[in-house]
Amino acid sequence: MKFISEDESAALVTHAMAFAAAREALCAVVEGAVLFPAVLAHGSDAANRFSIKSAATAAFAGLKVGSFWPGNPAIGLPRHNSVILLFDQRIGRIEWVIEAGKVNAYRTAAADAVAADVLARPDASVLAIFGAGNQALFECLAIARIRPITEVLVVARDEAKGRDFADALSAEGLNAALAGAKEACARADIIVTATPARAPLFEADWVRPGTHVASMGSDAAGKQELPPALFERAALFCDHPAQAAVMGDLQHFTGDRARITALGDVLLGRAAGRTSPEQITVFDSSGIALQDLTIARSLIAAKEAQDRQVFGSERESA
Repeated sequence: MKFISEDESAALVTHAMAFAAAREALCAVVEGAVLFPAVLAHGSDAANRFSIKSAATAAFAGLKVGSFWPGNPAIGLPRHNSVILLFDQRIGRIEWVIEAGKVNAYRTAAADAVAADVLARPDASVLAIFGAGNQALFECLAIARIRPITEVLVVARDEAKGRDFADALSAEGLNAALAGAKEACARADIIVTATPARAPLFEADWVRPGTHVASMGSDAAGKQELPPALFERAALFCDHPAQAAVMGDLQHFTGDRARITALGDVLLGRAAGRTSPEQITVFDSSGIALQDLTIARSLIAAKEAQDRQVFGSERESA
């Protein structure tokens, strides 16, 4: 069994790597990969939660365990953690164990960036981000790579936390400021929700024509970030329709589910994406195991290339 530590994976991952891996994963969804039902569970204390997501393709199989321990900051540890397991399919043993806490943030943001790359207007320049936590930063940075973002509007329940987050974005070279929910929606070209909300964060009629909306916080039954009325005005996309129906924001959609398109079909040219500058598009990103497995393979390739370079240099100097 081979191992990549949290420090190693955090040093290896990049937004470009995560984007390519997410794109591969979203295509694999519609090309014969098998995604198994997610397991949502908790620790001895019910407030400490974890999920298990697994998948298989003809080339690889494995799973990701993601955990959320809300009390961790009190002892200097992050709330979120993640570990990816890849099988050696010849013998059924685990071949790779990869600690991937920071990688998970890159991987989650990358799926929204891939969606924005094909669904947001090419000239989209104002991004509204609902949420001011750790994931929100990665969302903004990933989307700023693929669209000419000139302004980020931060919508946060805690004003002090929102100001700190706006400062963090400014330190990354993004012009950021606090805004109310209605103002942010009215001005945004792209809206991303990155919260644990269980009720809509804004009104449907606040979203102007031409906006792209991405929900990534709704990843369990009962969670909700978007107003269902928005679905009636928008073209609907998601990472995996079967999963979105039970744990994504689209669990609250009561209309014709034939209207929901897997993003992989758009990426492969099998379905239309944005069809006009005035169209509203929605991407429901509940998170799929294939994202974890594809980025795991990218990390392995990067580590093996790094090891060859190091060992090669050592042999030359010996």
